[in-house]
Amino acid sequence: MKTILGALEEVYGLFVEDGSLAVLILIWAAVAIFVFPRIPGFSAWCGPTFFAGLALLMLENVRRSARKRP
Repeated sequence: MKTILGALEEVYGLFVEDGSLAVLILIWAAVAIFVFPRIPGFSAWCGPTFFAGLALLMLENVRRSARKRP
């Protein structure tokens, strides 16, 4: 049982290394799902805006990770 739990923790760590990043991505996805479609004339910009937001979240995460290391 310990082996299975250890393996699950490793898999979880591969996908969710930083919990705050995962939460921010979920929030950004919710904004894209619920807010973007309600903006008139914005449909052509939904994809690029979503991508740009994800890219900014990743860059911020890399910046924070770089600061933590000595």
